[in-house]
Formats: sequence, C-alpha cells, structure tokens
Amino acid sequence: MPNATERPRMPSIRDVARLAGVSHQTVSRVLNDHPSIRDETKQRVLDAIRQLDYRPNAAARALVTSRLNLIGVLSATVGEFGPTASVAAIEEAARAEDYSVTTLNLPDTTPEAIGAAVRQLLREQVDGIIVLAPQVRVFHVLRGMAIDVPFVSLQTASGAGADSVSPDQLEGARMATRHLVALGHEDILHLAGPQDWIEADSRMRGYLQALREADLPTIPPIRGDWTADFGHYAGRELARRQDFTAVFAANDLMAIGLVHGFRDAGLDVPGDVSVVGFDDIPVAAHVWPPLTTVHVDFAELGRRAIARLLAALRGVDAADVVDAERPAPALIVRDSTSSPG
Repeated sequence: MPNATERPRMPSIRDVARLAGVSHQTVSRVLNDHPSIRDETKQRVLDAIRQLDYRPNAAARALVTSRLNLIGVLSATVGEFGPTASVAAIEEAARAEDYSVTTLNLPDTTPEAIGAAVRQLLREQVDGIIVLAPQVRVFHVLRGMAIDVPFVSLQTASGAGADSVSPDQLEGARMATRHLVALGHEDILHLAGPQDWIEADSRMRGYLQALREADLPTIPPIRGDWTADFGHYAGRELARRQDFTAVFAANDLMAIGLVHGFRDAGLDVPGDVSVVGFDDIPVAAHVWPPLTTVHVDFAELGRRAIARLLAALRGVDAADVVDAERPAPALIVRDSTSSPG
C-alpha cells in the first residue's frame, strides 16, 4: 500500500496510449501535430489526454513543482514597433518576478496555425500566456480551445475570453481627427489598417465618431496593411484626387510612406495636405516633416499585462495590482499638420 504522503505518479505517454487504445508512437505524433493521424484517432488521444490531465514534462523541475516559471507570448504583429516594445517590457517585468518568457511568432493566423502555436506553448508547460495577436479570428480560435492556464490579451475589443490590457485607441483616433477638424479641415480621409484587426477597427471607429460629432461628411476609408510601402503607394494614388485636405493614417509607418508618396507626386505636406499618424514610433519625430501622431505607452501595456497575468497565477484580484484606468493616449503635434491652404 503506497505511503499516504507519497506524491501520486504523473500519467505517462504510455498511460495515454493505453486509454486511447493506440501505440505510444501514435500519441507522440498527435502531440506533434503529425498530418498522418486520422481525425477519429486524434480525437481519442486528445480525449485520453484530457481525462488523464497528461502533459509532457519539459524539464525536471516540473516533476517536483509542476511549475516552470515560464510565460508564453503568442504574437502575430508583423514587426510593428508597438507590440515589439510591449514584448521588451514583458520580458523585463517577467525577469523581475523570476519568470522566463518564450515567444512564438505566428507566420499566419489561420485557425490551424493558431491552434498549433497554442498547443506548442502548452507542451512547453508555460504557466500563462500573453496574446499579442489583435485579429478577431485569433480570439475566435482561442475561445474554442481548452486552455487550462491563465491568459491575458493586449487588444481593444471585449468578449475575447480573457482579461485584456489595452490603450483607449478609439479615443486616440478621435483626438487625431478632432485635431484636424480644429485646424479647419472638413474633408478628412482615413487610411485604415487591415480588415479583421481589432486595432484597425477601433481607430476607424474613433475617426468616424469624431466626424459625426463635427457634422462632417465621411469619405470611405482605404484599407492598408500597416506598411510604409502601402502608404507610399496610397500617397501617389491619392494625389490624383481633389476631394480631401487631410489624412489620418492608422499607424505611423503608413503615415510616413504616405508623406513620401505625396512628395513624389508633387504635393507639399502640410501645405497641400495634412497627415496624422498613430503610435508615435521613435522615428516619427525625425522624418520630414516631423509627424503629428498619437502617442501610446506600449511599454506600460507590457508591464500591466505581466502584472495581470501574475495576479491570476497567484490567485490575487487583478484590481489590487493593476490600474483599472486604461493608459491614456496623447496627441503629439508636430509639423505634418496645419490649417488648409
């Protein structure tokens, strides 16, 4: 008879195989998302894993503590400055709390890629996950997965199935648009972010709200891809039109490319057209003309994400350790905006 104080044996891969009626090699293939496994076999194995609460051991430490002090970051942010700054702050704040960080960058956000990335983080026995993948479809996939560790998202929409940390991007976009209105602009175009991106939607809604408040006409937004290359292309194409005097771009990279495109087409910024960006990336103050933009404290977002996740891990009310107020955006006025000529 086992000693009452003896720690119960953790289920092994062979226990899973026995319960599922397959070989342990088949269980291994399922864990590694091998494409040769039939759906019904895979489901039997997954059911057995859930029933036994089996997890592969990533390190000897987990055998004793069941914790690796490891936080996973799931990122699908295509190299944007803001999320990169957040990740740096996440890593620094995690180290201060004796946690390590492992980051998985999604090459695409198909349901298959998202599911595989989350399963990989769970196989590495992360204690919690921070999601920097602000596309609606990412949260649709996450809601359908059995994720048994806390996770926090850096995003702006509600209903994502997790605690979230986010700046008030809608208000930031209203500030940018109101600035152009206050200068006397009435025909203001929006260069929006990609379809399905939560940030792009929030910034577009803020723009539309500000125009409605000012009783100004709306011009159908142009969907971009966050890159300076697209902004440059858009600037050259838009220069052929005469139906706007200002543009609010959904991020600084597109705004910088836009200014370049306008200049190549013979337009002066801000003499002929004013441009506002969003994010306040470091180079925004050093392009010509220096870019008017909305500042977001991405490092503070990263620190708050860690604080909220650690609160969940420690069973502490997040309200006791994280400021409930969302980080406020700030309008930074530089030389890319002026009154219409």
